Amino acid sequence: MSLLELIGRADERALAAGAVACLERCLPLLAGPEAEPLRPLWASCENGQEWAIRLAAVRTEMEKASVSDGPAALVRAMLGAAPSDFAAAPLREWADACSLVALRVHGRFDAPDGDVPADEEGLLKAARSGEPAAVGPLVAGELERQVRILEILAETAGTAGSGAGLRKALDLSTEGRRVLRAVMSRRARGRS
Repeated sequence: MSLLELIGRADERALAAGAVACLERCLPLLAGPEAEPLRPLWASCENGQEWAIRLAAVRTEMEKASVSDGPAALVRAMLGAAPSDFAAAPLREWADACSLVALRVHGRFDAPDGDVPADEEGLLKAARSGEPAAVGPLVAGELERQVRILEILAETAGTAGSGAGLRKALDLSTEGRRVLRAVMSRRARGRS
């Protein structure tokens, strides 16, 4: 099933966790290696309990992060666009936007010069639709993580293991965050 189909079929829990997971993987742009600013949102993904309160607290915390470039600004904007209502329609729109931003961010690091590929829109649309697309390794890995997270959350929805599904989603996101942090570190060393 394609990423867009998974987003289209996901429930509130999967949509919220999928979007938070995308932001989690992009955190190296905004936070240090030990920072866990999104943890309060992960705690609300199961049933939306205290979602709006925790979202406001996370936004306040993330406003302290310095934003130095376009990709970081995109990630912060996605956090700002998060809906306060834990409802399917606004969460679906947000999850879709976070998915696209995460893929774009990873695409910037696939490009040697960090520029936007001329055909980025078409490539990402094809990749998210499940069609073959000539995307770089970071985008391909990010796409795979997004699909796997939504599949895990769909498999565990409404079961006694639903919390374990969220834990697996967090673990995959932590792995993805480490990958992006390593790429950023290599690129910074290459420039100095």
